[in-house]
Amino acid sequence: QVRLVESGGGLVQAGGSLRLSCRTSGSIFSINAMGWYRQAPGEQRELVASIDSGSVTNYADSVKGRFTISRDNAKNAVYLQMNSLKPEDTAVYYCNFYGRVNYGSGVRVYWGQGTQVTVSS
Repeated sequence: QVRLVESGGGLVQAGGSLRLSCRTSGSIFSINAMGWYRQAPGEQRELVASIDSGSVTNYADSVKGRFTISRDNAKNAVYLQMNSLKPEDTAVYYCNFYGRVNYGSGVRVYWGQGTQVTVSS
């Protein structure tokens, strides 16, 4: 069974920093891309940042210049360094990967359970 577990969330004051980690366990055959999404109360889940197999990154306009996504391919882990946090960054943050758990599996998206990030003003 593949599991994705986020950590590093918490309460931080505006202007502060947090580093989110997403570690995977279980059998993973390949990962095409990994990413971070977030969902604030009353809002749709949105892409925060993604990184593909070629290390090409993509960021939401609202976090460009403040957040940095990175991967550890050996560990099948993805990280999100969040700097200059704003109250509007408050949300549950979810990691995912897009890939295959084994040779016979089709490509699909796998999600973590989420970690709460709260930024106070």
